Formats: sequence, structure tokens, C-alpha cells
Amino acid sequence: MSLDLFFFIDLAVIALYFVSVIYVGLKFGERENNLEDFSLGGRSIPWWAVLASIIAAETSAATFLGAPGEGYGLVSYTYLQIAIGTVIGRIIVAYLFIKPFFDYNVYSVYEFLNVRFGEGTRTAASATFLVTRVLASGARLYVAAIVLAVGFVLLTGSHPTAGQQLAVYLSSIIFITLVTALYTSVGGIKAVVWTDCIQSTVMFGGALAAIAVLIQNIGGMGAVSEFYRTHNIPFITLGTTDGAPLWQNIKTILSSEYTLYAALIGSTFTTLATHGTDQDMVQRMLTATDYKKSRLSLVLSGLADLPIGFIFLTIGILLHLYYQINPDPSLPQKNTEVFAYFILTKMPVGLRGLLVAGIFATCMGSLSAALNALATSYTRDFYQPSQKVQDDAKTVAVARKYTFIFAILMIIVASATAYFVIHHPSSRIIPIVLGIFGYTYGSLLGVFLLGLLTKTRGNDRGNLIAMIVGAIVVALLTGLPNQILETAGLAPIEALKAIPEIEFPWRIMFGSLTTLAIGLMFKTKAESLNQAETSN
Repeated sequence: MSLDLFFFIDLAVIALYFVSVIYVGLKFGERENNLEDFSLGGRSIPWWAVLASIIAAETSAATFLGAPGEGYGLVSYTYLQIAIGTVIGRIIVAYLFIKPFFDYNVYSVYEFLNVRFGEGTRTAASATFLVTRVLASGARLYVAAIVLAVGFVLLTGSHPTAGQQLAVYLSSIIFITLVTALYTSVGGIKAVVWTDCIQSTVMFGGALAAIAVLIQNIGGMGAVSEFYRTHNIPFITLGTTDGAPLWQNIKTILSSEYTLYAALIGSTFTTLATHGTDQDMVQRMLTATDYKKSRLSLVLSGLADLPIGFIFLTIGILLHLYYQINPDPSLPQKNTEVFAYFILTKMPVGLRGLLVAGIFATCMGSLSAALNALATSYTRDFYQPSQKVQDDAKTVAVARKYTFIFAILMIIVASATAYFVIHHPSSRIIPIVLGIFGYTYGSLLGVFLLGLLTKTRGNDRGNLIAMIVGAIVVALLTGLPNQILETAGLAPIEALKAIPEIEFPWRIMFGSLTTLAIGLMFKTKAESLNQAETSN
């Protein structure tokens, strides 16, 4: 079989994936007559489809390539510890957050804050989400282009210049984003959920196929079992040192990414924020028929994180073993590119196309959800309140328009991320992606906890102060001011060096607790109390 035929078969598999996704996405466009249909699917989505959509949204291209990169580079399962906190966090969200959102019949989750506190808190929270989600989703978006960048090297037989790499990234980013924005703007949340079902199937089918091929090429299960038996591959890391002073151990834990403490505490707070206050994730939960079905989908998605994380980390560890047995001088230096390189050079024809489609699927699944959530949040929190007369057709048109506007903003962010990674090849994408929202989502979580756990504390003015202070505390604890000064070529502030620095799993915890503590100092105004009682 010729190389051209190999290429044609893989291309046909990828094309079939794109045609299927676009067809399913566009099929729902004729049914979106109002914002409830566009944003919530008429609250008629079955729980199992919501479950698949949650999994597809959180298993981004950063996970598809980044998690194997972590397994390959660290040769451990310690990243999987984070999943412990995601289960705990989702159970708390399921039984503390979800029912009030259904009770208040919100489209945008930030409407809850409007009822509980006032317009100011809602606006600040929604704006925080819009900015943060564009940055975080844009950073994730660039990852899908990695496979094309690696493919360019293989086709040309030479390493591309920085300019050529950037051109490849830009082409892929623009194509994926515009295709996703097309079916998302037409089909709304129903298109997002049902295409997510396709994308989840493609993604995990490809991952399991990759494991099977790796095991076969390594020498079978016997060779793999021997490797695991003779190597100490950790699952749990405490992050402490026996005999070290307590304060020294605490500093070590807070400055480490993957420890049991980060999993049990830091990851729990992170999940409370991402699954309880982020419109991107909460919106798909609100499409379920009732809060009980929504709870079921959410909790099961947390349990699914354990095998999902195990699968992708196993791919990375098996890649490490494979390239120990079969050294390759052309192996990319970036850990996030190793899996893509293996896909393009070692996967059998057809399966190679499936894996490439899987990379695009992970990217498009999280991207479509983010675009729909951004458009919904802007339309519901900023556009509709400014309109004296509500027109369903015009409102949906605005939501579709802003789907493309946010798509353009994400292209800009993704391009900037690609530029950064090209010039900093040793960077690890998982901490970058997870770190972005750590600066602001602690403040979001803080005001939501204030609203959910108390009845008479917090108001617009106090919440705004609390959110700002929460973000400042996180910035100081991560050394951000000095990082900015050093990047600008200026001398760092010596006094700030004495502040212990924390890693990304802890950012949201410190930000949320700071915001909550300050918010508790302010009393809820009488009119907000009356509004909450009337709306409930």
C-alpha cells in the first residue's frame, strides 16, 4: 500500500469525523427559537448525554496530549491524585449548588448572585468569567495544533523555524475555531451536548487503541508487567520530608503541584469553582430535566475522572518505556509533543486518523461548550438587562453573533500561547492551562459560597472589595508582581520574595477563603433579602 493511500485513508477518517460533527451540530439549528432553547436546550437533555458532555468538556486537548506528557516526563501517576478532590468537590457542588440554580430558574449562573446580592455582584462575576474563560480556553485551543506542528516536521524532514511553526499553529487554530463556532452558533447547547457524545466516543476509542498498539510494540503484556514490577511508579505523594520542621513541610506542600494534600484540599476547592461557578460547566448541568438528574450526571462524571486520568497517564508511561526500548533521535523535546509524534509515526493506518480526530474532538468539545457559555453569559447578563423590550429572535441573534466574537478573541489568545510555547519549549501546558483561572476563580467561588452558606451577609460593595482582595492575595502568593517586573526588565521587589509561593492547585482555595472572609464583614441590604425571598 502506497504512502498516498495511507494518507488518503487517515484523511478520510478525519473528514468523516468533521462531517458527522458538523451535520449533528447544524441539525439542531432549526429548533432554537428562544434563549432557553439556545442556552438550555429546553431543559430536556437526558442525564447520560449531560454526563458525556461534561466529560468531553473537561477532557480537553490539553488532557489528551498534556496528561500523556505528564506521564512520559514524570513516569508516575501522581497527577491522578487530583481526581480525588474532583470527586469530593463534585459531590459538594451536586448537593449545595445545583438545586438553588434550578429553583431560581437561572440561564446564566450569575443570575443567582443578582437575586442574592444585586446587579453589581452579578456583573462583576460574569465579567470575571468572560475574561478568564477566554484566556483559559484560548490557551487550551493551541494544543490541538501540536499534531499538525509535529506532522510538518515529518513531512518536510527538517525542524521548522519559529515562524513556520507559528504559521502551522495559526492555520490549525483558525480552522478548528471557525468550524466549531459555526455549528455552536447555529445549534446552541443541543449541538454542544450531542456533538460532545460523538467526540467522547472518538476520544476514548482512540486512547484505548493507542494503549493497545503501545503494548504490542513494547512486547506484549509480559514486558509491560515486568516494567511496572521493577519500577517504583508512584500514585501518591505526600510532599513532606520526615523530620523536617512543620513550617518547612507546609511550604513544600503549598509549592508542590501533585501531592495528596493538594488532591484532598486544593483540588476540592478548584472543582467547587470550575463545576459550581463557571458558566461553561454549569450550563450543561442546567440542561437536565431536573436537579436530581443533574446531580447524577455531575457525580458520575467525577467518578469517571479516575479511569480517564489513568488511561492518559498510562499512555505517557508506556511511551516512556517504548522510547527506552526504541530510542529515536527525532523525538520531540517537548513532552506534550511526544504522543502526537507517536501517533503520526507509529500508529497503524486508520487508527492514526482516529487518533488525530480524537485530538480535534477533545479540542472542539471543550471549545464549543465555552463558546456557548460565553455567548449565553454575555447575552443574559449584559445584553438582556439593557433592553426594555425583550425580543426572542433578536436575543438569539445576539447570542449567535457573540459566539463568533468570542471565537475571534480565543484565536488571538491561542496564537499568543503558541508563540509563548514556541519560544519556551520546556514549558508544561497542564500547569499553564490550570493556572490561568486560579487567579480569578477563587474570588468567584468566594462570593458564591457567601451567597449559598449565608442568608444575611454580603452586598455589592463588599463583594467587589472582597473579590479584588482575593485576586490580589493569590497574585502575591504566586509571585506574580515580581514575575511581571522581571519580564519587563525591572528589578524585583525584595520584600515580596519573603512571601511563600504556592502552586496552581492551591490558588483557588486561598482566593476563595480570602473573598469569603472579607465578604462576611458586610451585611446584605434589605431589598436584596426581600428579592431573594420573593424569587425562591
